[in-house]
Amino acid sequence: MTASSPAAVGRPHRLDVLIAGGGLLGGLLLWAMDLHGGPPRLGLPPALTLVALTAMSAAELMRRTAPMTALAVAVPALALDICAGTLVATVLMFTDVVYAAVLYGPPAAARRIPLHSVLVTVLAAIALTALWHSPQVVMAVIAAALITIAPAWTGVITRDHRDAAQSARLRAEQMALLAEMDRTQAVAGERAKMARELHDMVANHLSAIAIHATAAQSIDDPSSTREALGVIRENSVQGLAEMRRLIGLLRDPEATGQAEEPAATPTLDGLDALLAQARANGASSGLTFVLDDARGPDGLPGGPRPTAPAELAAYRIVQESLTNALKHAAPGEVRVRIAHERGGALTVTVRSPFADRPGPRAPGSGTGLVGMRERIALLGGAFEAGPESGPAGRVWLVRAALPAAEEEEQR
Repeated sequence: MTASSPAAVGRPHRLDVLIAGGGLLGGLLLWAMDLHGGPPRLGLPPALTLVALTAMSAAELMRRTAPMTALAVAVPALALDICAGTLVATVLMFTDVVYAAVLYGPPAAARRIPLHSVLVTVLAAIALTALWHSPQVVMAVIAAALITIAPAWTGVITRDHRDAAQSARLRAEQMALLAEMDRTQAVAGERAKMARELHDMVANHLSAIAIHATAAQSIDDPSSTREALGVIRENSVQGLAEMRRLIGLLRDPEATGQAEEPAATPTLDGLDALLAQARANGASSGLTFVLDDARGPDGLPGGPRPTAPAELAAYRIVQESLTNALKHAAPGEVRVRIAHERGGALTVTVRSPFADRPGPRAPGSGTGLVGMRERIALLGGAFEAGPESGPAGRVWLVRAALPAAEEEEQR
């Protein structure tokens, strides 16, 4: 408890009460036994040592709650005690008040009191040497140093250790807080990553199932119904396989006793199969799918193949765009273009007809666009999606620009 606590000024600490009471009783005992430290000076009566003793005990009550006030009371009380005959108990309590003023006082006082104690001792040594030509001057100077310098610098050492311990405790608490924040962010990031992967892996299959299930219910044609059921079955099997692969990535093979290897990360080499599946799912919707691959034989013309995160992001952008086209696009051509632009970025562009769509369609939640934006933002790329007017009419444009391999490595 510090001196800045106003509620504590009127209520001494329990330890301070014990110190003050013990000092007062000890001084009274010394007085009763006539054990003074020296004869009275300046003609003062010896009874004044009891006044000094009482004042010093009162200062001890304030040593922790009001240390500077306690020091202001203790200094004249010590002077009176020395002039009236000196009780050892009063002197010992003064040293404790000096120690407490440095330990519990404000930082400025903790810096000034030790220096002032040295200055007072030096001045006392000079004055005693000039006025009192006796070898006892050395003992008097040593006693003055023990009364002032020793407790002051002891308080400095103790305060430094206390402040260091508090700083270490605060640093430990901050480190624990930062670790908890990092853990929370890591968990949130992993949850978002799992949500994106789950959406991208099974959303297209479930969308195709929803569309063809609606068509099978609304079209009274046995051949069309069989075709729709075939598409539903194929997407159900593929979606189940995708879910199994995702679960395999999340599980620990050693803990579950499984020896299955996790599924390989999709790359741009799988775009042909992805569009073939889209053609099968969108045949009844009047959609055609075209892939325009403007890359070179090694991935990018004149440059290295993009990194695995960039390829995965580009693949997922195309996959989600095709899923959205199956759910929302009007009959027409869906064109996918993969290119390496002059600025060094890998660009993915998907254009699909934007108009009112006849027939069954699957509802959308908007999470696909959110996931695409998150993927591109994590890689430091650019993303845009929305309607656009062109020579062939209004289209829904999805465009993503991913950094080249060199740029990602610098990140």
